[in-house]
Amino acid sequence: MRDIASCISESSVIVSQSAACTSYSNNGCISPALVPSIRNAVTSLYRTTLSSQKQLLITVTWLRTSTGQTLTINFAGSGLDDPPAASFKLSLSSRLLRKKKGSKKVEPSSSNSTSRIEVFWDMSNVRFNAGPEPSDHFYVVVVVDSEIGLILGDMMSHEAALKKFNHEASGGKFSMISRRENYSGNTVYNTRASFSSGGPVHDILVHFVADSVGIKSPALLVYVDRKVAMRVKRLMWNFRGNQTMSIDGLLVDLMWDLHHWFFNPAGSGYAVFMFRTRSGLDRRLPLEEEKSSSSPEKEEADHGADQFTLLIYASK
Repeated sequence: MRDIASCISESSVIVSQSAACTSYSNNGCISPALVPSIRNAVTSLYRTTLSSQKQLLITVTWLRTSTGQTLTINFAGSGLDDPPAASFKLSLSSRLLRKKKGSKKVEPSSSNSTSRIEVFWDMSNVRFNAGPEPSDHFYVVVVVDSEIGLILGDMMSHEAALKKFNHEASGGKFSMISRRENYSGNTVYNTRASFSSGGPVHDILVHFVADSVGIKSPALLVYVDRKVAMRVKRLMWNFRGNQTMSIDGLLVDLMWDLHHWFFNPAGSGYAVFMFRTRSGLDRRLPLEEEKSSSSPEKEEADHGADQFTLLIYASK
């Protein structure tokens, strides 16, 4: 069975013209009575570059279990297939979280790791919404070889982290290159994502429309900031495919694979949705490329920008 990426060459690329949605109760919009599915796990992958040009991949996983939330941070080399070189884990359960504020040196799990890693955190007043990832009132700071390798949360700016944790260097640069979210239940998947470093954060909503709301066959609706960005009909036949939309002037490919959702045994189906920005000179629309052609510095920056991927894995 082919994976989701194999669909790219089989479907024409379309830049969707989004129709504005003034209210969730209007035709083609989401009913406020529909409850979003439950987010069980969120995994984000960051690339950190130190002043020495040494690169590190940091994988951050927020997981909700029957005993509460947990945070796991894995550190690996610059290659996506490199095994974890070190790992950090913190329980966020109110019963188990004894050190709500503290720090810990991360011991390398292999002799190949030469980086000195320390994690600082403050969960004293952390708040959660519905998912495993904190919403606000927290920070997690990763220091690698005396440089700031990663900052999470709303309670610590980059400047403040430099003063508090780092005295030897100006700090590394880090950016998110992929994010995976696992959901269960219902058919409405709602999240937020930024498709470029420092770009605006967008509301993303994926909705299965079934016979119960008056549609003769299952359909798929994708909203970006309450606007219909994509509409796919006859999903029983179009259970795999891809389309392209424009977000912040960037070309974003959306690929979907619903085969297991429809054809697996009852209760065991799952669906996969992947949003991926174009890389290099293919990132922008032709009009945007013409506007930036007079700025070699901007073109070089775009060409070297990280490709971002948002993966939504939904199980029944």
